Amino acid sequence: MSQDQDKPGRSEINLGESEDDQEDNLDNPEQSVRKKIRQNTSSPSRGNMPQASPPQFVSVEELMETAKGVTNMVLAHEIVVNGGFQIKPAELPENSLEKRVRDIVHKAFWDCLEAQLKEDPPSYDHAIKLVGEIKEALLSFLLPGHTRLRNQITEALDLELIKQEAENGALDISKLAEFIIGMMGTLCAPARDEEIKKLKEIHEIVPLFRAIFSVLDLMKMDMANFAVSSIRPHLMQQSVEYERKKFQELCEKQPNSLVFVTEWLQETADDLRSKIPPAVSDSAASASGVPELCPVAVQNHAYLKLLKWDHLRKPFPEVIYVFKILLSQLCPQIQDNLHK
Repeated sequence: MSQDQDKPGRSEINLGESEDDQEDNLDNPEQSVRKKIRQNTSSPSRGNMPQASPPQFVSVEELMETAKGVTNMVLAHEIVVNGGFQIKPAELPENSLEKRVRDIVHKAFWDCLEAQLKEDPPSYDHAIKLVGEIKEALLSFLLPGHTRLRNQITEALDLELIKQEAENGALDISKLAEFIIGMMGTLCAPARDEEIKKLKEIHEIVPLFRAIFSVLDLMKMDMANFAVSSIRPHLMQQSVEYERKKFQELCEKQPNSLVFVTEWLQETADDLRSKIPPAVSDSAASASGVPELCPVAVQNHAYLKLLKWDHLRKPFPEVIYVFKILLSQLCPQIQDNLHK
């Protein structure tokens, strides 16, 4: 039997092609392959759902940067809409693992400092590092025009000089603490005067350092809230443009970042279609056989669904993430009223 009989003929391979197409395939095989690909590839407009973008791999740095951008956008929105917004210290649950770990670490830290100070001769390495942190904190409270206070802090808390005094046994920790407390009283808000007064009543070094850092944290919180109140008028003027810009940057960096929005709107559209009577559905059906819906109706119904949203089990859509705090507070109240 000849080799031609063992191989299928071209007519058997291209049963669905016309004679003209077969001639074109022989003349230009590359063009034929491209044509078949176009024919076999479904167009996005043929389906009811838009085709998703291909998955993209992103680095941890890109994810962190995106998360930071979203956090800043939400924070700016909350500052604008909430006139009484204030930054508050994080309070951990009493019996939580995080609180227990934090307390153990803090206790070990201060026990180490106390052990070094009780050595003979005392070791001030740990204490000098703490003085350096206190110095940086005090300098962070100063404005550019506070030149005199800056010089006072720099001279009194000169770490190199303090190290030399410690090596020669001439370091007076109580004198340093007295200067630090006095400078804190100068820089703090009037509401912290009572805490400063309590610091002056502590005479043991380790409890004093611990209390100083506690009051410094409160002063940082006061400074942050002052900054928030200062920038609020400027944010109110630029909030819309700022949020639009940040959201556009988010979409450009993460093209597949609107997954929950797509699910939210698709579920809403399916819900509305299921409520259309059959007669109306047949008359309103489009060429694809799917009833056409008014975009405004889908949008309004989607927003109504948010009032009954179970935010503990299902994330909020990305486009309304800036309202996450408000919605998480309103949803339980609305659900409670509906059940009454």
